[in-house]
Amino acid sequence: MFGPRGVCVGADGRLWVADTGHHRLLGWSRLPQESGEPAQLLIGQPEFAREGRNGKGSVGAATMNVPTGVSACGEGIAVADAWNHRVLIWRSAPLRHNQAADLVLGQSDFSGDASNRGSATPAADTMHWPYGLAWDGTRFWVADTGNRRVLMWNGLPSRNGQPADLVLGQTAFDRRDENGGRAPDAHGMRWPHGIAFLGGRLCVSDAGNNRLMIWRKPPVANGQWCDVIVGQRDSSRVDHNQGDYWPSAGALNMPYALTTMGSWLMAADTANSRLVGWHLDDLNGCGAAARRLTGQRDWESKGDNRWLPAVRDSLCWPYGLSGNSQYAVIADAGNNRVLLWRWDPAVRP
Repeated sequence: MFGPRGVCVGADGRLWVADTGHHRLLGWSRLPQESGEPAQLLIGQPEFAREGRNGKGSVGAATMNVPTGVSACGEGIAVADAWNHRVLIWRSAPLRHNQAADLVLGQSDFSGDASNRGSATPAADTMHWPYGLAWDGTRFWVADTGNRRVLMWNGLPSRNGQPADLVLGQTAFDRRDENGGRAPDAHGMRWPHGIAFLGGRLCVSDAGNNRLMIWRKPPVANGQWCDVIVGQRDSSRVDHNQGDYWPSAGALNMPYALTTMGSWLMAADTANSRLVGWHLDDLNGCGAAARRLTGQRDWESKGDNRWLPAVRDSLCWPYGLSGNSQYAVIADAGNNRVLLWRWDPAVRP
């Protein structure tokens, strides 16, 4: 792999990895049980030994240019094809090499690859560098990162280029201002990336503002303010590690990914090269300190692989996360690998 940024475990137990630097999607028919197991399925390149944007050809229904987020959506999967400024959706899990996607969002058809479809102004049916995405069972969400917003569709989209139904981070679909064009607050975003759901809450990692944004209930209005901020003391602050060089249990530095496991929310605190976790009970007010840590020896430490060679419990710029009832899966991008941890549901707060 080369800088993998997205992972997910499908409804059928398959593992999917966005091998971002090689512009391809890798698939395993089940969660690997041994280190180094090769992928069985390939999308985006003519063969496993090849690489290049869009397979060094024209953009199509089975090509990719910097794929990032991957998400299960019902029986299928979705991939954020970031530099083609689109999202690809397979209604059921692909079963053969270079199986064409069933649906594209952000472009009118599979041949389009322009940012915001060539316009300087975004719309409800365009994208600019989408990175994260998620399906909550009734709504489909996309972190349209370059447009500094999160888009939502009621139900799984059913046609190419379908416009979104709701936007967060901006007051209208035709805006793409940093922090919504204002000073930082609980409404705007700078670099939204990861999306997860915990106990009815919508959680978004706003990496550019070094924080997580949490809505206690699914938003119903464009630009709706979030209820809780994590990683900063309040919604007006945006400094990495809360302005300090060293991190802490309450601070973040470019958190890119989120996932949930049981009653826990886990974030990839990417620039601190660590994973941190909060229990559901912690997320009722701003500035909550995390309770769980891995990748570093203590809360005040940072550094790629702890400034040492990579080992099983070290990380270097983790970018993607996925969880199910048995495993946490981490795209450890800076180490060009994916890590699988067995999840112990008996872990208590």
